[in-house]
Amino acid sequence: MSDPLFPTNTGALGKHRRDLTPDATKAFEAFSQAVFADGALDTKTKQLIAVAVAHVTQCPYCIKGHTKAALRHKASEAEIMEAIWVAAEMRAGGAYAHSVLALDEMQKAADKD
Repeated sequence: MSDPLFPTNTGALGKHRRDLTPDATKAFEAFSQAVFADGALDTKTKQLIAVAVAHVTQCPYCIKGHTKAALRHKASEAEIMEAIWVAAEMRAGGAYAHSVLALDEMQKAADKD
């Protein structure tokens, strides 16, 4: 059996990362805690947004971690799946919206002929 594409994020790997860059790690963890704290949006909503963004960025670690966090903050499976569908629409929407660039180039080429 071959090595997985994305290794499991173990405690040992996390410790190694902290040992290599302790100040940056502490700053990132503090930033993350501040971002996901209740504010104008509650933590559950923020975690649902994170689940959607994780699917757009296609980060498997983020998908797993933020799905678990959303569940811990009482998000339902249906809410999580709807957030994923929003991500899918936005990702597809980007291609749809940017199609005007190709259409514009095709029109310019046709106008030259």
